[in-house]
Parts: sequence; C-alpha cells; structure tokens
Amino acid sequence: MLVVWAAILLQFLSCSSAHHWKLRLGIPGDAILDLDQYEEIIITNFFIQKETEDIDLSQEIVEYLNVEIGQEFEGKITVKNLSIEDESIFTTAAFWQEKATNPEKTLFLTGSAQYTEEIRKAILDTRRRKYEDPFESERTLTERRFYTLNLDLYLIHAQTGKPLYTKEFKEIQGYKNPNQTAYFAFFDLVQKVKDKLFRSVLGGERIQERYIISK
Repeated sequence: MLVVWAAILLQFLSCSSAHHWKLRLGIPGDAILDLDQYEEIIITNFFIQKETEDIDLSQEIVEYLNVEIGQEFEGKITVKNLSIEDESIFTTAAFWQEKATNPEKTLFLTGSAQYTEEIRKAILDTRRRKYEDPFESERTLTERRFYTLNLDLYLIHAQTGKPLYTKEFKEIQGYKNPNQTAYFAFFDLVQKVKDKLFRSVLGGERIQERYIISK
C-alpha cells in the first residue's frame, strides 16, 4: 500500500504545476533527565578497551565533555580519576555510592571507549567528457581513511549507584585526505556524540525536513 501511495504522489507532482519548497525545521525534543535537580556532575576517567597510539583517549574524552557540559549545566563540574579496571564497575552500585560527598544531588558521567583507524581501498570509475577521449572511463585505485569511535556512556546517580541513562554510540567518518590524522578525526566524531547526547539528555532541537506545496 505504501508503494502505491508513493507512486500516486510522484505522478501527481510530475503532472501538477505546483511549486514546492523544502524547509529545515528545529523540532524541540523531550529531555530524558531533569538536570536542574542535581548540583554536581562528576566526570571520571573512561575504561579504554584498546589503547590508541598517539592519543590518550580517556583524557581527551574527559576534557572535551568537561568543557561542553560546563556550557550547558549550571551546577558544578568535577573531574575525578577513579580506578576503573573493567566494564562491570558501571553496574556495581556500591562502588559509586561511596564516591560523592553529596550523593543525592550528584551524577557520575563515565563509560568505556574504543577508537580505531582503517584504510579502505576502492576502484573508482572516472568518467571522461564526451569527445575528449575514445575511452568512456578509466579505473583508478584510491584509498580512504576511516575512523570509528565506539563510546558507551553512563550517567549514574551517586545515591543509588544505578545508571539513570546509558547509551551506546558508534560514529564512523571517512576522509579522502591521505594525511588526515587520527587526532583531528577524533574531534569530528566526538562532536557527533555530543550532539546526540545533548539532544537526548537536554532535549535539544532535532533538525527535520518539511515540504510546503503550493499551486
């Protein structure tokens, strides 16, 4: 039925003299947490599943979140180095309950992360202009650098020691530039995580496309 309606709509648009405009609108979202009831967010070091060469991944994530969350949260932001030896600690309530001076009003932000780099090779067809060459196309071998950031985030209530919010992020970005560094690619990826995190937790705007049709 959906296919039938899509076909009818396409036929209508092709036969009609109507004009249409595409708009990008910011649609407000609902916040999952009310951060106003908390006075402090403690950002801890992250459990790194596999160390990344030339990047202290935990430190970079913590520093980035410290700055970005500090611009949105009116309470106190604290960075605390804790001994996180494995991922089971995120669901160990007793561990978090004893780590805050005002547990009722405190959240922990922590998690685990992995950052990987991959070089992919592909054969591309380069189309030539008409009459420029007797051959229609030529094939070239090209390389692309792809970076993947896997980031599992936990917002844990210090009083109960239980996560109030958990989310698994997987962001992938490819680059044509063969000299693209993993360090700078990381900030492109963590920016994507931040945008999604803030939309979920703070209820930020979601950009959606809408069409206006006028005859």
